[in-house]
Amino acid sequence: FSAAIVITEQPVSVSVPVGYSFTLRCRAEGRTSLQYQWFCQHQSVCCQIAGATKQDLPVTAQQTQLYTCRINDLYKNAVFSDWVKVEVHQCVARGLPPRLWQGEPVIVLNPTEQSVEVGKPLQLQCAAMGIPAPSYQWYRNGNLLEHQKKKKLWITHAKVSDSGTYLCCASNSHGEHWTNAVDIHIGEQSQPTSALLQITFWRKIALLVGNNRYQHHPNLMAPVTDVFELTLLLEQLGFQVVSLLD
Repeated sequence: FSAAIVITEQPVSVSVPVGYSFTLRCRAEGRTSLQYQWFCQHQSVCCQIAGATKQDLPVTAQQTQLYTCRINDLYKNAVFSDWVKVEVHQCVARGLPPRLWQGEPVIVLNPTEQSVEVGKPLQLQCAAMGIPAPSYQWYRNGNLLEHQKKKKLWITHAKVSDSGTYLCCASNSHGEHWTNAVDIHIGEQSQPTSALLQITFWRKIALLVGNNRYQHHPNLMAPVTDVFELTLLLEQLGFQVVSLLD
C-alpha cells in the first residue's frame, strides 16, 4: 500500500539579502490531480498566503520567516512539505552578493578575536548567504570541531585548551567559503587596576633630611626636633620614614 500523495521535491531553505527575489519549489505525485497551498509563519503567527496555489512560490525577501506547502488530492488526502527558513540579511556590504551570483556561499559576517577568562562562556558568530542556505562547520587550529555545526559557536565554560585559531566553513551544493581566521585566548582573570596599585604602592617611604648648615640661609633652630615631629606625623599617615641629620 503506497501513500496517496508523495512529495518528490521539497522546498529548500535560503539565506539572502533583503529585496532579493527567488522561487520556492514543491513537487508531488498522487492518484488524482493535486492542489497546492503555501503558508508562512513569522513570530509564531502562521497564515495562508493568498493566491499562493501553484507549485512554485515567487518570493521577494523582506523579513526572516518560515514557509511550508500543503498538497491535497480530490479525496481530501493532504500532506505538508518540510518547513523551510528564508533568512533575510538586512545589512549587507556593498557589492554583495556578486553580480552573477549563482547561490554559492558568501560570507557576510566574520568572527572576531576575543580574550576570555577561564570558566566564562565563549561565543563566536559568523553568517553566510546562499541558495540553498549554507551549512556550517567550525575548526580550531585546523581540526574539525565535531559538535560545532551552527552559525554560532558556543562553549559554556571555556578552558585554556580552548585557546587557538578559529575559522568556519560555510558550504552548500554550489561550493564552500571560509571565514577569516581569528585568534582566541583563554586565560586566568586579570587583576583589577586598583589591586595592582595596592600591591605596587603599599610601602610608602619618606626621606627626611635635617640640615643645620646652610650657606645662604639662616640655620634652623632645632632640626632634630623638627625631624622627630615630622617622622611621627608621616608614620601616622602610613609612611616608612628614613631620616638623616648632618
